[in-house]
Amino acid sequence: MSTILRVQSVVKYFGGFAAVDGIDFDVLRGEVFGFLGPNGAGKSTTMRMVAGLLRPSAGRIEIDGHDLADEPLAAKAVTAFIPDRPFLYDKLTGLELLRFVGGLYGMGRQDVSERGAELLDVFGLTDWADRLVETYSHGMKQRLAFSAAMLPRPKLLIVDEPMVGLDPRGAKLVKHFFRRLSAEQQLAVFLSTHTMSVAQEVCDRIAIIHHGKIVALGTMDELRIEADRPGSALEDIFLALTEEHDG
Repeated sequence: MSTILRVQSVVKYFGGFAAVDGIDFDVLRGEVFGFLGPNGAGKSTTMRMVAGLLRPSAGRIEIDGHDLADEPLAAKAVTAFIPDRPFLYDKLTGLELLRFVGGLYGMGRQDVSERGAELLDVFGLTDWADRLVETYSHGMKQRLAFSAAMLPRPKLLIVDEPMVGLDPRGAKLVKHFFRRLSAEQQLAVFLSTHTMSVAQEVCDRIAIIHHGKIVALGTMDELRIEADRPGSALEDIFLALTEEHDG
């Protein structure tokens, strides 16, 4: 698999504080890549830099061969970002919201209608397509945010805490969606979550960031070797590796 996202020596300062301190990693096409860390470790800052919402203090971010600093429109055209608290227009219906997003991406009306109907069906929202977003539950809004993000067929999906507010059915839909789209359409998913069981279940590789630095990166088997925790679940590995780098 080829690389869709390349992060090289990226640093982000807030005043004199290095929230992200010289990190390097690649995300491959068709891969679900987990990005884990304690609160304040630099996860969301990194994801917002990759999404083009924050400018790195130093380093380089490349998406689908485009330098994010030099070719921001080309890089963002193949990227979708779902923050932990997505904003949706409450006075639009679900279908109107998708039409609005499609218009922003210059999609044709027929393409938006067909693609939108497909995604609403995938996320169990077909019966709610013509209802105002303000009538949706929190979990339904989260699923609508996924539908809107996937509408223009991105190559890289950035998701910060994808399971927040989802009921078990919604969480199962999203997990299945990650695996299916990465396998069938070579979608790369770059996700951050505090739910270790989700990361262990869906991620091909996982990076652990702590104090702004990546302290481990690899498959579950590679992380078990790194932490000297054969057969352990991700939660035990995560605690071992982060505690080791607190010392």
